[in-house]
Amino acid sequence: MKLQPLKGIAPDHLPRTLRILLENALRHGTAADALREWKPGATGELEVYPSRVFLHDTNGVPVLVDLAAMRDAMVARGKEPRLVDPVIPAELVVDHSVIADVYGRPDALRVNVDREYERNAERYRFLRWGQQTFERLKVVPPGSGIMHQINLEHLARVVEERDGWVFPDLCLGTDSHTTMVNGLGVLGWGIGGIEAEAAMLGQSVSMILPPVVGVRLSGALEAGTTATDLVLTITETLRAHGVVGKLVEFTGPALAGLAVPDRATIANMSPEFGSTAAYFPIDDRSLDYLRFTNRPAEKVALVESYAREQGLWHDPSADLLYDEYVDIDLSAVVPTIAGPRRPNQRVPLSTAKQAVEGELPPGPRTTDSPGHGAVVVAAITSCTNTSNPAVMVAAGLVAKNAVERGLVSKPWVKTTLSPGSRVVMDYLGAAGLTPHLEKLGFHLTGFGCMTCIGASGELAVDAKDLTVAAVLSGNRNFEGRIQPDVRLNYLASPPLVVAYAIAGRMDIDLLAEPLDGDVYLKDIWPQPAEIEAVLAQVLKPELFDHAYDDLFAGDNRWQTLDAPAGETFEWGDSTYLQQPNYFDVQPTDLTGARALLRLGDSVTTDHISPAGAIPRDSVAGRYLTGLGVTELNTYASRRGNHQVMVRGAFGNLRLRNQLVDTEGPVTRGPDGEPAPIYDAAMAYRAAGVPLVVVAGKEYGTGSSRDWAAKGPALLGVRAVLAQSFERIHRSNLVGLGILPLEFLPGEGDDLTGEEPIDIELHDDGLATARSAGRTYRLRIRLDTPREHDYYRHGGVLPYVLHRLSEGQPQ
Repeated sequence: MKLQPLKGIAPDHLPRTLRILLENALRHGTAADALREWKPGATGELEVYPSRVFLHDTNGVPVLVDLAAMRDAMVARGKEPRLVDPVIPAELVVDHSVIADVYGRPDALRVNVDREYERNAERYRFLRWGQQTFERLKVVPPGSGIMHQINLEHLARVVEERDGWVFPDLCLGTDSHTTMVNGLGVLGWGIGGIEAEAAMLGQSVSMILPPVVGVRLSGALEAGTTATDLVLTITETLRAHGVVGKLVEFTGPALAGLAVPDRATIANMSPEFGSTAAYFPIDDRSLDYLRFTNRPAEKVALVESYAREQGLWHDPSADLLYDEYVDIDLSAVVPTIAGPRRPNQRVPLSTAKQAVEGELPPGPRTTDSPGHGAVVVAAITSCTNTSNPAVMVAAGLVAKNAVERGLVSKPWVKTTLSPGSRVVMDYLGAAGLTPHLEKLGFHLTGFGCMTCIGASGELAVDAKDLTVAAVLSGNRNFEGRIQPDVRLNYLASPPLVVAYAIAGRMDIDLLAEPLDGDVYLKDIWPQPAEIEAVLAQVLKPELFDHAYDDLFAGDNRWQTLDAPAGETFEWGDSTYLQQPNYFDVQPTDLTGARALLRLGDSVTTDHISPAGAIPRDSVAGRYLTGLGVTELNTYASRRGNHQVMVRGAFGNLRLRNQLVDTEGPVTRGPDGEPAPIYDAAMAYRAAGVPLVVVAGKEYGTGSSRDWAAKGPALLGVRAVLAQSFERIHRSNLVGLGILPLEFLPGEGDDLTGEEPIDIELHDDGLATARSAGRTYRLRIRLDTPREHDYYRHGGVLPYVLHRLSEGQPQ
C-alpha cells in the first residue's frame, strides 16, 4: 500500500518505524489518525496486527497449554474446538531447555542433548502434538540454535508476500529479544505470551503511540574494540537517557560502516536499554546480509524494490523527524564490561579491577585456588554475540594465541561454548580455531541459550561461602539469573570471556597485569586485519544451506517421539503439563487489601518468575517430591504446570521484600509471622483478603516472562502499585486481570504495606489508595480501550474465549 499525503507532516519526514505502523493500520482498516496526523510529541492509540508470531519453548509451551485449555473450554460450551487455531503464521523454536550439565570434554554436546530429551520428553511430545494439530504452527526442534539467531539468519522475511499483498514483516515474539531482527530492517518487539496467544487468534496488539528516539551514530570503532563494547556503551547511554516504552531508530553517517551482525548485536540489547524496538533501516548492508545468508535472489530483489517504493530505504540525506535525539560517537567507545547486576552498569576495562574490588568482602582472594572474585563461569553464549562472526573469530584467535603461548584456563572455571547457530561451529571449524578453544575448555555444550538464561548447571567448585563471578557474552546479568551461588555477573565480548577464563579472577587489570606468567592480554589479542582475513576465508553462503536444510524436520529422536493425536489434548497426570483455568478470573473489590510484598526499585521478572533449577527444599520442590518426583528439573521445563510455577513465584533467593528482614521468598502472613510467600498467599485467600504488590520504579524490568504475571495472578494478587512499570510486564499484568496502578510523581515512597490498603478507582483514570491514615494518588495504567475490555473480562484469554464462543469477528 503506497502512503498518501498525511495531515501532520509530509510522509518523507515520518520515522520509518511509524511508516511501517501506518501501513499496518491502513491495511487492516484500524484507526490511523494518530499516525496520519503525527508530528513530534504526538500521542494516540494504535492497534497493531503482526504478520507472524515468534515463540520459544519456555513461553511457547505455556502458550500451547493455554490454547489447548481454550479448546477444552470451547468443547465445554458446546462449540467446535477447531475454532481455537492460529490465523497467522506462528513459529516456535526449542532453544531454552538444554542445560550445561557437562562441559570441557568432547562428548559434552551429546551428553547434554541426551539429558535434555530425558528431562523434556513429555514437553516435547506435547509440542509435537501442537505441531501436528495447529495448522499454522511450525516448530523448530531442539539442537537447531537460538530463536533470534535463527530468525536473523533464516526465518525473517523482511518483506512478506501473502494473499495478494506485499507488506513489511512485522514480527512480534514472546521473548523480549525479538528485537534482534530489527538489525535486518524488520520491525518487531517482544510481547507477553498472553498477547501472543490473542494475536495468533486474530486479535490486535493494543498500544499507545510510542515516542520515537532518533539515535545518530557517527565515527568508527577504534582497533581493539568490538561490537560488544559498542552495544554496552549504547545500553548505558540509552538507559540513562530514558527510552522505556519508546521506539529507537538508528541513523547517522556511521550506519554505512555497520554490518548487519553488528546492528543485530545492538538491536538484541533493546530490552536492556528499555526500548520497545531498536530499528535499523533497510540499505545495501541489509541486502548484502540476505545474499550472504543465501536468501533467494528474487527475495533480495523484492526487499529492495519494496523498501525503495515505500520509503523504507535508508537515504542518508532524508530529513526524518523524531521526538527525541541522542548522539553516539563510535570512536569514543573503549573496551568494556558490564555488571555486576545490570546490563547498563558499564565499566571500562581500564577501571574494571577497582570496580570489582569494590564489590568484594574482606577475606581470601583468588591465587592458586578460588577466593573472593574468582571467575567460576566463563560462557560464550547467547545470540547477542554468537550471531556476530567478527567477535566469535576474535575469541577463537585469542584462544589460538593463548594456547600457543602455553596458557590454560583455571581449573575452577566452568567453560562453555553455546552458539546460537550451527553456522558458528562450521566457520570456527573451517578456520581451524575449534581445537584451540577446546584446549581452553570451550567445548561445544549445546545449541541453545543455556548459561544466559540460568541453565548453567552445577559449578566446578563449591562457591557458597565466596563472592564469585560469572563472565558471559550474553545480554542479561540480573542477580540470581546466571547461577544461584554466583553473586557477581559480568557481560563481556567473547574474546574477553576467554581472557577471564585464563585469568581465573575478575579482580585483575587486563590492560596492565599479565594473564598468567609473563603473557599479557595485548600479546594474544588479534589485529583487525587478522580477523578480517579469517572471515574472508571461511564465511560462505553455503554454510547457511548446510545449517538450515530441512529446519523443521529435526533429528531421529524428534521424529520418533510418541506424540498424541486429536483435536484436544489428553492431559493425564503429568507433572510437566496440567490443564489450567484462567477463564474465571474477574476484577475484585480492592477494599481491605493487604500487601503480599513491599518491593524496591528495579525488581526484575527474574525476581518474580521462577527460573533455574528447582531447589529440593523450596515450596515447589517439596510439592514435587511429595508426588514422588525424583528429577525435579528446572522451572523452565515445568512452565506447563501451574501448580509448580505458582509455588515458585517470587522465589528468587536475592528477592528483597521490605516486609521481612531477610533475602528470599519470604513474607508475612495474616498472623504477622514470617512465612513462605505461597503459604502466606493461600492463607490470605482462605481469609478472603485481596492481595496487592507495592513496588518502586521500573517494576518488571527484564524478560517478557508470562509467569511473572501468571504467578502473582494465581497467588491472588489483584493489583500492583508501582512508581513505574517496564512496558511488557505492565501489559502482561493486564493480560492476566491484574490492575497496574502507577503512583503520581513524588508519591508512594512511604507506603510501607504493613497496614490494610483501600483502593478506589475513579472515572477520570485515577485511583486513590488509603493506608495508615495516608492517601495516595495513582494513575490507572489501562492504556487503551482494548486493555479496559481485557480487564473487565478478567484478562485476555477470557475476552478472546468469549468472542470465539459467541462467533464474533476476530
